[in-house]
Amino acid sequence: MSGTYLGMPAFPKAAHEAVHNATLRGNLRHATHTIRGKRAKAVAEMSDWAELREAGKLIKDHTLRHLDRYLVQLEESVTAAGGTVHWAVDADEANRIVADLVKATGETEVVKVKSMATQEIGLNEALEAEGIHAYETDLAELIVQLGKDRPSHILVPAIHRNRGEIRDIFAREMSEWGRPAPEGLTDTPAELAEAARLHLREKFLRAKVGVSGANFMVAETGTLVVVESEGNGRMCLTLPETLISVVGIEKIVPTWQDLEVFLQTLPRSSTAERMNPYTSTWTGTTDSATADGPSVFHLVLIDNGRTDTLADEVGRQALRCIRCSACLNVCPVYERAGGHAYGSVYPGPIGAILSPQLRGTASEVDASLPYASSLCGACYEVCPVAIDIPEVLVHLRERVVQGGPVTEKGNKVVLKPAKGHAAERAAMRAARWAFSHPGALRTGQRLASRSRRLHPRTLPGPGRAWSATRDLPTVPAEPFRDWWQRTNGGKGMSK
Repeated sequence: MSGTYLGMPAFPKAAHEAVHNATLRGNLRHATHTIRGKRAKAVAEMSDWAELREAGKLIKDHTLRHLDRYLVQLEESVTAAGGTVHWAVDADEANRIVADLVKATGETEVVKVKSMATQEIGLNEALEAEGIHAYETDLAELIVQLGKDRPSHILVPAIHRNRGEIRDIFAREMSEWGRPAPEGLTDTPAELAEAARLHLREKFLRAKVGVSGANFMVAETGTLVVVESEGNGRMCLTLPETLISVVGIEKIVPTWQDLEVFLQTLPRSSTAERMNPYTSTWTGTTDSATADGPSVFHLVLIDNGRTDTLADEVGRQALRCIRCSACLNVCPVYERAGGHAYGSVYPGPIGAILSPQLRGTASEVDASLPYASSLCGACYEVCPVAIDIPEVLVHLRERVVQGGPVTEKGNKVVLKPAKGHAAERAAMRAARWAFSHPGALRTGQRLASRSRRLHPRTLPGPGRAWSATRDLPTVPAEPFRDWWQRTNGGKGMSK
């Protein structure tokens, strides 16, 4: 992934600062509780939700197993429809391709549809370095861009902002980017939306180049799909003469019949809607100057760590993700820490397993992300494609602590254990030895029971961080084995 978030502190430090921001916590609590409550009602309407969830999982797993074949089929279909396909191994190559394509048109401005992939690779910054201005047209992304901020949620990037803050950003920054905010702008939703509409309309009408992502790509026809709620996506996809779509290779589905499953599960899991207000599909280019849609279409397929992730038998399930954000809205850690603490464009539970696989665990922030969870399992329960996020978190924690073989840039390498986990590794080795020597385990249990009055209330050394916010469990007066033997398995106890 790009270096956009390099320099961010590890999750514990960033989260420690975030939880002391009362405004941030209030914004997050209100938004996440509202969204997840509406989602629960929308999902409850579907009597076959469990079957749809399983179908989505199976479709994604099948596609990932045969990804090479479906990607070739997609390229053939897009090319036959008049489009051009480009392959990018990493963020730098993808940014270079897009910048060259824009410069070839002679334009210096592009309008963008909300896209996680372009945020992942740092496309806006790369285009700016080439003298090209990229304008976000999604309302929340516009707020983030005008505020010189970073997105903190997959679905609602400005979830950490309240209406008063948004009004101040519009009043202060809009004039620097184009049409200024109306005089006397208030913080009512209707006025804020109208200010954004007026600001963006002139950009839509003069833009010659659009940049998008895609929620799905249909291999059999080469069709790309964007679902959204504001209509800005429809404008970006139909008005510009040139459209450049930047999409991760995992967003592919084999057929339209497969797409039907996700067009049911995605809107209910994300915006709690029965269907998205705008579902835009496009296949290749248009022939007529009067027809809707681009006359030039480029598809940039990015790997950027996805093939390496696919090589991990446990971690690859993260590539099923359809970016619905349901896991963020139920996560107690995200609700308190917010999205910026994750140091990645992908926050929350899915970010805690996706970012360390796409970027590796060499940096301090990526090595800390698998620990950004209580392992409560709420994320798995709401995931519409059944990603077992707790399983992957534990798997990645093992990788951080113990190291071991992984795939990096297509090559098998052996990771060294991360620094700062020596005590944990020593404790696990001691536990393994004790559990493999029953006599020593029995003796240790008896000593612990007999000396229980002398036990400290907090752990010393590195363990102090754990016990500072948790009560140490009380050691029982008698080990379980001794109790079992004395009572004959409980049969000798008086009733």
